[in-house]
Amino acid sequence: MLDELLGRASLKARIDELEEENERLQKRYEAESDRRAEAATARQDVEAEVNRLEDRIAQLEGELERVGDDETGLEVRRREQLRGSRLAEVVDRLTSFRTGPEGALTAVVGEDGLAGLQDEVDVDLEDVLGERVALVDDAAPCVVCADDAGLISVTLEPPVHLDGDHRVGWGDQFALEREWFLPTGRYALALVRADLFALGIYDGDERVDYRGFDSDVKGSHSKGGFSQARFERIRDDQIDAHLERCVDALEYVPDDVERLFVVGQRGVVGTLVDDAGLEPAGTAAVDATGDPKPALEDAHRSFWTTDLRVL
Repeated sequence: MLDELLGRASLKARIDELEEENERLQKRYEAESDRRAEAATARQDVEAEVNRLEDRIAQLEGELERVGDDETGLEVRRREQLRGSRLAEVVDRLTSFRTGPEGALTAVVGEDGLAGLQDEVDVDLEDVLGERVALVDDAAPCVVCADDAGLISVTLEPPVHLDGDHRVGWGDQFALEREWFLPTGRYALALVRADLFALGIYDGDERVDYRGFDSDVKGSHSKGGFSQARFERIRDDQIDAHLERCVDALEYVPDDVERLFVVGQRGVVGTLVDDAGLEPAGTAAVDATGDPKPALEDAHRSFWTTDLRVL
């Protein structure tokens, strides 16, 4: 009664209406924030899955192209992932092969396949392998070993980068070097992810020194006040700061290290190599998860693996 007489009843009713409207808008805002957070998280999960599968896609692209373009339906006779003692045994067996002068052909095939070889070597491969020379393109980059009697015709995918200075051509044995495929000498292997870095110094297979660290990098969108764009900017800044730490850590590599290899998350590896101005002896995308030290062990094992194809 008093509120009505003083004219406060209508004001209280209006306050109630505004409070209800405010509550409704707050719920709408929270629902929209949750939706954006879920969308951002889903997007990041997809990006992580894409990174993990890109290597597999790259391996299959050549085969898919061949199926679409090649009516012969050629397939390798056998394929095997070699590492450790098994890899050493196969390399030793190939290097022990002897034939007459100009009876064994060794050809280093780069990323661009047969198109990057000298014309005479390309012709030699076609003469030796016939139509199965198309399988060499599928295996590139690789080293081809074939003899003129057709007893041996294989490709090996080396983990290290091979350039034009390596021997290509005919001889009385295959011109393979153990350091192309096996961990030899004193070298460094660096593993880099968007949130992790590990560096091992090795003498052959044995790790003689190590350092590694994790960085605080957001892995999923925070539900609440951060917009997706702001969240991604923060994450990008955190990754940039992490890569700066990685570049600084690479200064720890001793001067007596003969070769440096950089492996890890696709894209992140290339960024680190560019930022540090490196010219590594080999790079690779590897799926090494977990804490720095065990992840480095997985990366080392994965990197020193060779794909053997019997043509």
